[in-house]
Amino acid sequence: MLELVGVTKQVGAETHITDVTMTLVKGSLNVLLGPTLSGKTSLMRLMAGLDKPTAGDIRMDGVSVVGVPVQKRNVAMVYQQFINYPTLTVYENIASPLRIQGASDAVIKAKVGKAAELLRLTEHLDKTPLQLSGGQQQRTALARAVVKEAGLVLLDEPLANLDYKLREELRAELPKIFAETGAIFVYATTEPMEALLLGGNTGCLSLGRLTQFGSTIGVYNRPADLITAETFSDPPLNIITVDKRGSEFRHTGGVSFPATPKQAALPDGRYTIGFRPHHLYLDAQGSTGTATQGRVAITEITGSESFVHVDVADSRWVALVPGVRNLDVDTTITVYVDPERFFIFDQTGKLASAPASAA
Repeated sequence: MLELVGVTKQVGAETHITDVTMTLVKGSLNVLLGPTLSGKTSLMRLMAGLDKPTAGDIRMDGVSVVGVPVQKRNVAMVYQQFINYPTLTVYENIASPLRIQGASDAVIKAKVGKAAELLRLTEHLDKTPLQLSGGQQQRTALARAVVKEAGLVLLDEPLANLDYKLREELRAELPKIFAETGAIFVYATTEPMEALLLGGNTGCLSLGRLTQFGSTIGVYNRPADLITAETFSDPPLNIITVDKRGSEFRHTGGVSFPATPKQAALPDGRYTIGFRPHHLYLDAQGSTGTATQGRVAITEITGSESFVHVDVADSRWVALVPGVRNLDVDTTITVYVDPERFFIFDQTGKLASAPASAA
């Protein structure tokens, strides 16, 4: 078990990590989700022992490891920028941590063979990294982490530089690959979809603070605050500030929405409504859809779906809709929202009400 207790990291006048407390259990898959510069790499370096916290404690199996150098920890780390030994063969790159451990040739051969098979490198074992594609080089780095059988495996955006097909394949395979070892598996990403695909647990980071940690689907369905909801939404969360009076939410620009019975029970006052782009509809969705007017700002067509950016009052919303929707800029259109899909946040940004289902 890895425990971080009130961990803070300062570098000069800057605070990179602020008061992070979390517990990661053996055999668990844990995703660190956040935008660039949110603190993911800084936190992983602290977990690995590459850096020391300014305050707080880091414990492995109940024993503090603060000050224990990374060489004396059973840790494996794979970066976005894959690191291999250029003069060694793929076989020797993968075998290197086993040779440091003093493993026998027979053990090395068996473990390297198994890892190479898992990561589809068997036919490349006699090559050097410079003879490989970028994806094959990254898989070599991953295989080296597999054979090390570390108690803590840290993957810092390891698939970001790979092509789409390989990235999708490895996303599915990585949890299976590391599940056998019983290691604590920590995976950093900027992509909410990647966190959902990997599953396990997710910790959302913003400006060096851990805003929420829990089961991935739990954090997605019930974000503790607006920052977490925005971190866990791509395209960006649609938001609008409203005043609640009785059973109605009203914006100063004349936009209004009916409150559900659950939402109507909230105290009157100012709130922020948030809802995800796939819950903004361009077609009426039955009696629960509330219509409002918006002006098309831009349309992005990917082929299977379209992102339609719409200005509503003083907010810009994004609708994620299936198929091709080629709408002219500045066209006024009717969009539909379902109050049942609303996340309601109070003036402090804390969650006040969540949908029954956020799917």
